[in-house]
Amino acid sequence: MRYRILGGTGIEVSELCLGSMMFGAWGNTDETECHRIVSTALDAGVNFVDTADVYAFGESEEILGRALKGRRDDVVLVSKVHNLMPGRPLDRNRRGNSRLWITRAVEDSLRRLRTDHLDVYLVHRPDPRTGIEETLGALSDLVRAGKVRAIGTSSFPAEEIVEAQWAARRAGRERFTVEQLSYSILARHAEAAALPTAQRHGLGVMVWSPLSGGWLTGKYRAGSEPAGDSRARTHGDHFDYADERIRERKLAVVEELVRLAADEGCTLVELALRFVLAHPGVTSALMGPRTHDQLLTQLTAVDRPLSAEALDRIDELVAPGSVLNPRDIGHTPPALETAALRRR
Repeated sequence: MRYRILGGTGIEVSELCLGSMMFGAWGNTDETECHRIVSTALDAGVNFVDTADVYAFGESEEILGRALKGRRDDVVLVSKVHNLMPGRPLDRNRRGNSRLWITRAVEDSLRRLRTDHLDVYLVHRPDPRTGIEETLGALSDLVRAGKVRAIGTSSFPAEEIVEAQWAARRAGRERFTVEQLSYSILARHAEAAALPTAQRHGLGVMVWSPLSGGWLTGKYRAGSEPAGDSRARTHGDHFDYADERIRERKLAVVEELVRLAADEGCTLVELALRFVLAHPGVTSALMGPRTHDQLLTQLTAVDRPLSAEALDRIDELVAPGSVLNPRDIGHTPPALETAALRRR
């Protein structure tokens, strides 16, 4: 395992980060296997572990908290706040980036994770209902109280990354030092603005979905039907497999990538992870294994980097800064989602 410094935090983290979104009802309900995944990852040198309150609505954090018993101090632990969490029907404030919700949500996450602090706490998505100064104020208080060590964002567009940096300076708040964004061979949008912006402001960058939701694992191939338990079958509309135009385009690119991986002497999974780690603005790539076997296929990605020839070939297949499906960006600006924000 190799390690990099997470932006300007001084925290040294592994190039591969273990994501736990698949722990629990959203993926793997076998807690024993989830514990085994954590143990194997840590034994392989992974010291960076990511979760969020919304993953299986708290179950992921609970499983991870139990899995880390006796090893909590060995990891840099990340969680997130923003998404709607279940609770009393009349409580409309169990979501967002307000001080009210952040101060509640962090206590819930700490309890579920069985720890007294988070090493990194991320705002999971922008919240147009809440001023950024309000959010930064609440997070700054958590840092000063010792409950959080560093703060950051996830899927913030470049302009909001910049706005938050200036707001922190103006108001004397703690500033965001980490950004977690979607980035893969099939979704290179971050190269155009978010990654260069993060680099300019000295942010550590965590990449989510480097395997493009399973597209870059080899499970989806031209001429074959996806497995019955795959996301293409269970969530075809959301996953984009139901869109024939996008599906055929992605399948064609995957076939070329399989050949390229063979030329490089690696698997498609290794090719995909090595690609995102080749960008100078990226600190760590998230692995999100559902099974122990899936974890093993990803841990070998850091054995060696991709060749310059392979990176050039990828540029020919998917142009830098482009995305085959805009939904892979992970965030749609509210002004495009809500008609009232764009019409009189």
